[in-house]
Amino acid sequence: MVKDKKFLKVLVTGGAGYIGSVTTAALIEEGHTVTVLDNLSSGHLQAVHPEAHFIKGDISDSNVIENICRDGIDVAMHFAAFIEVEESITNPSKYYGNNLANTFQLLDNLRVSGVHNIVFSSTAAVYGEPESIPLTESSLLRPVNPYGWTKMMVEQLLWDYDKAFGFKSVSLRYFNAAGAFDRYGEDHRPESHLLPRTLSAASEGSSLQIYGIDYSTQDGSCIRDFVHVKDLADAHILAAHYLCTGGSSDCFNLGTGKGSSILEVIRSVEKVMGRRINYRITQRRKGDSAVLVASPDKAQRILGWKKQLSTLEEIIESAWEWKRENPHGYTE
Repeated sequence: MVKDKKFLKVLVTGGAGYIGSVTTAALIEEGHTVTVLDNLSSGHLQAVHPEAHFIKGDISDSNVIENICRDGIDVAMHFAAFIEVEESITNPSKYYGNNLANTFQLLDNLRVSGVHNIVFSSTAAVYGEPESIPLTESSLLRPVNPYGWTKMMVEQLLWDYDKAFGFKSVSLRYFNAAGAFDRYGEDHRPESHLLPRTLSAASEGSSLQIYGIDYSTQDGSCIRDFVHVKDLADAHILAAHYLCTGGSSDCFNLGTGKGSSILEVIRSVEKVMGRRINYRITQRRKGDSAVLVASPDKAQRILGWKKQLSTLEEIIESAWEWKRENPHGYTE
């Protein structure tokens, strides 16, 4: 259980992206000092909290990292990564180049600059096709796509850096982030995530594409564990305090312990919005697992993480409110 919280100086890489922007806002709300580093290749300047110190740059740039860390950084939070599973299969060099090679450079730049704590944005994709559900942190790691492999390799890199250099890390393996917080929501271009695509289909009257309903699940569609993005942000802050008060390197699942199928999500969106959603079924996407559901017990026990907003309807309602206020996403 995390105790003795203090105000921290935090570097957030990828803080103009979805989860990074929400975590930045949550950090500032708690009184922490935040520097956001983002090259804006996929993030949005409008998503950066106005009280954060924003620097446009690359995580592999040693001069940028050195300048950021000159006045002291207690902990880095690393969100800067490419995240599209299907794209990682068709263009693996993009993923190994950024998610792995650039992260390796970031770690060395941080270490040379005197920063020895990092919270790493990992993923359930490190598990691949699970043998049993719910997944625990001791479940086998066997990714089925390059995206998952890059995240697993960084986790291994972090374990090795701890053994060699005393570089401490927490890897947070979160499942399906969704929802919105305050004025920060999900705006990927192109958008591949289920909930924003479903909301768009409902609001625009377009057809939603579902990738296969021939999985071995109750209704044939994939099952995922949807967790509210603000709950994820809270976990990152707890992990930062854990490291800064002497916690050992570790990994934690972040999920609700309850899975929802794609078709169940569609029905829940229809209920929240009071609208019928048209959808069409296409073939499976490569690299998709049938079921991914987390056991959050370890994060609850060690970090003291408690889910606050993770019912599916709460997630959908927050995402829909953000979309109503931002029908075209971020406008810059």
